[in-house]
Amino acid sequence: MVAAANMVEVAALVGDTARATMLAALMSGQSLTGGELAFLAHVSRPTASEHLAKLVAARLLSVTKKRRFNYYRIASPLVARMLESIKAVAAIEVPPRYQPRSMRDEALRFARTCYDHLAGQVAVAIADALVAKDYIVLGEDGGMVTDAGADFLAGFGVNLKPESRSRRIFFRPCLDWSERRYHVAGRVGAELCRCCLQRGWFARERDSRALRLSPAGREGLFDAFGVALTPPLASSRAGGISASLPAPEGASNRAPTLR
Repeated sequence: MVAAANMVEVAALVGDTARATMLAALMSGQSLTGGELAFLAHVSRPTASEHLAKLVAARLLSVTKKRRFNYYRIASPLVARMLESIKAVAAIEVPPRYQPRSMRDEALRFARTCYDHLAGQVAVAIADALVAKDYIVLGEDGGMVTDAGADFLAGFGVNLKPESRSRRIFFRPCLDWSERRYHVAGRVGAELCRCCLQRGWFARERDSRALRLSPAGREGLFDAFGVALTPPLASSRAGGISASLPAPEGASNRAPTLR
């Protein structure tokens, strides 16, 4: 009965439109202020503060205070997986119905962050390439990185060593809500995302989880994974906040090629 009551409480918290909008915005993996979340949810700051206090109390969000601002983020990968699973179920159309898509929707479907890893068409294409080369095994029941895959990923810049005392899952499949297929999550997925952002292959779109593929990214995805994709027009035209970082000292921006 206690478990059922807790489930009802969590469902009620997530089911509110304003709170759901805030949680969805934080699935970018970034920390956002209460003011930014209020703007995105189209509510006043006092109302946003009430919503955020409830989410923090339920341990769905964590908050860090810096100077005079409170920064909120998803509390844990477990919460992120729950939210992404809800999104996947919500994407099921029964019965099928026509829903016109905006260019913003198309940008999200092409490439986005799923908390701390890549999602969308790009992520599924990368997973397919890694499976085709027997670098990973990916299925509904789980997955693994092969010895050859470990060598390739290490050459790409992925840190395969687990952090001390970390409970983070090393490697797991994540059902992509837009593609209805699996992409790579867990520590390996997060590291792949970090490496791609670090190389400047993607830039974050403003106020969105969408990622904009750069010219260097198109070349890099093809050279490294054999993935050739054309981004939607809005993704290439819209302005965004660059997420590119300098490459690690001694590392090359040139990625290893799938062989």
